[in-house]
Amino acid sequence: MSEKRIILEMGTGNDLYGQDYTKAARRAVQDALHHSSITLFSKLGIDHSEMRVDVTIAVQDPAQVDCDLVAQDLPRGRATVRAVKGGLNVTDPASDGVHVVVTAAIEAWLPDQSASYKLSS
Repeated sequence: MSEKRIILEMGTGNDLYGQDYTKAARRAVQDALHHSSITLFSKLGIDHSEMRVDVTIAVQDPAQVDCDLVAQDLPRGRATVRAVKGGLNVTDPASDGVHVVVTAAIEAWLPDQSASYKLSS
């Protein structure tokens, strides 16, 4: 069965002192989630388990992100997380510390429901 993307939310997160890419990624996911309120599940009687959730984390060092840990933060659906090159590292010239900035995109997909509904005139 084909799927339709029903949600695309973006968020940003950071870790200013610990250089922890996973912590910044989890904050970016939480930021994106706080922009959403999905009422269609209860309104249409769709089970949350039918939703596939794809999360893309953009970070300067993708290998440093624990994608399994980030996936645990998704409250609904079947989540997969991947980290890609992106984001931003900002160096503090006074301390040589690195501030990590991460962007997250969350996409939610449901089986195509269009055949179940008909517009009436």
